[in-house]
Amino acid sequence: MTRLMGLILLLLAAHSGLNVVRAAEPIARRWVYLQTNLQVRENADKAAEILKRAAQAGYNGVVLADYKLNVLDRVPNQYFVNARQFKKIADDLKLEVIPTVAPIGYSDGLLAHDPNLAEGIPVRSAPFVVTAGVATLDSELKESLPGGTFEEHRNHVVRGWDFQDAADRASFVDTLVKHGGASSLRWEDPGRNAKEGGGNARVVRQIAVAPWRQYHASVWIRTAGYEAADSVRLFGMGGGGRVLSHSNLGVKRDQDWTQHHVIFNSLDNQEIRIYCGTWGGRGGTLWMDDLVLEETAFVNLLRRSGCPFEVTGSDGTAYQEGRDYAPVRDSRLGNVPWAGNFDVWHEPPRLSIPAGSTIRDGARLKVGFSHTVTVHDNQVTCCLAHPQVFETVEMQVREVEKLFSPRTYFLSHDEIRMANWCGSCRREGQTAGQLLAENAKGVIAAVRRVNPNAHLCIWSDMFDPHHNAHDGFYLVNGDLAGSWLGLPRDMTIVNWNHDQATKSLPFFAERGQQQVLAGYYDGDPQSIANWLKTGANMPGINGAMYTTWKNDFQHLEAFARAAWGTK
Repeated sequence: MTRLMGLILLLLAAHSGLNVVRAAEPIARRWVYLQTNLQVRENADKAAEILKRAAQAGYNGVVLADYKLNVLDRVPNQYFVNARQFKKIADDLKLEVIPTVAPIGYSDGLLAHDPNLAEGIPVRSAPFVVTAGVATLDSELKESLPGGTFEEHRNHVVRGWDFQDAADRASFVDTLVKHGGASSLRWEDPGRNAKEGGGNARVVRQIAVAPWRQYHASVWIRTAGYEAADSVRLFGMGGGGRVLSHSNLGVKRDQDWTQHHVIFNSLDNQEIRIYCGTWGGRGGTLWMDDLVLEETAFVNLLRRSGCPFEVTGSDGTAYQEGRDYAPVRDSRLGNVPWAGNFDVWHEPPRLSIPAGSTIRDGARLKVGFSHTVTVHDNQVTCCLAHPQVFETVEMQVREVEKLFSPRTYFLSHDEIRMANWCGSCRREGQTAGQLLAENAKGVIAAVRRVNPNAHLCIWSDMFDPHHNAHDGFYLVNGDLAGSWLGLPRDMTIVNWNHDQATKSLPFFAERGQQQVLAGYYDGDPQSIANWLKTGANMPGINGAMYTTWKNDFQHLEAFARAAWGTK
């Protein structure tokens, strides 16, 4: 949009009584974020209606976030029919189609091509013993989690735990409703009965572990009208308060006894704290029982360069796969229930010793390997440095280029929650921020090899020191500071750091980068006006994007009026 057109819109808005705040530059990029699956005819029809509404409201671009863009090599012909129709409608409405590519962070679309490209955390010298041709884990953790059965108690205080919220007020031993044994632990209306703890309903215990090992924790849970079901968590916490597992349990408001799992790596910790319960409980009832912690091995086992699988004897002898022990593969890795999707827990593969092996029954072995873990709702991040990651991105971009020939590509670096652990990533003297900067450069180069003239944009969070580009971010190994050095000046930042706008906007503006403000986020469509006001005197802020994660487009027009004054 020209400056003259921006002035005209401003005058029209003033005449109509709208309170529109202008950035230092006209809102030239007026985008709508559309998550959909164009393979489904109904979705394609709905998308067409959204495009028509967007054009009428003054939008000039649609960011297409379709998982199928990652797997165009395997979609049916109907997808291409629908996608071409989508592009024609957008072209007729003068809406630029901006496809998302390079899923670095939420990497299922990339890992669908090879799940072994997931980032992996190492396990070192896990002890195994051979019996009847099978090597089984010989963990130092001999006792299951003490107190996890909630069988021993007095005055509703269960033994075996270092801390229990609101005993005899919100937490009670229940001998009538239990999963196993004689009793369970029941949480009753914690928001009302545990007010002094903010409604917290938790048990906590410190326990000794071995460093750099894989652990599995599980708990059986039943609920009845439990209002804070989505806040029920089970995790290990290491030194310095670092949380070792971030998987959502998926507890429902009302459910019968259901087993929930987490997997974590102990990292360099010799002691951890196990937490189970709810933060900020409200109403309803939750029972927990049979909470178990055990060491495990080979769950979501990775087999690739940078993630070696090593078996040695007690005397240091290095054994050879395929000769001394059978090949070990996790058939469920990144394949549950479909390619690219990882589950939290499943029965791991076995380490078998074939006939004729030099490894004898009774032998004690040390095994090293790498595994990935899920974060929140089964999110898994790819390795940031493996060459095949960039090859896969380039292949995906070539397919998208043939379909849409876009002027702009949207790089999907977002919430990268695990990085810099495996042998492909880690370099002596290199920080996590430098690793991510190099990844960004590699992805940009892959896109440029396909379309040297395409404009590029990227989410802000992993390159913003006032957002996620810092030390201690989830399971990233090291400090992400400096990641922004991997972004060229002509990279447009799609900024969603609304909460730190006064710091984030000038940070990128001072780097000379243009910014599109990702507003709405299923909240108040008018809030974009205040955000634009914050950046009113900063150069390069020349775009706004209606961003919905719930496919809620009811405020599409209201957002446009607040952002650029369209009637």
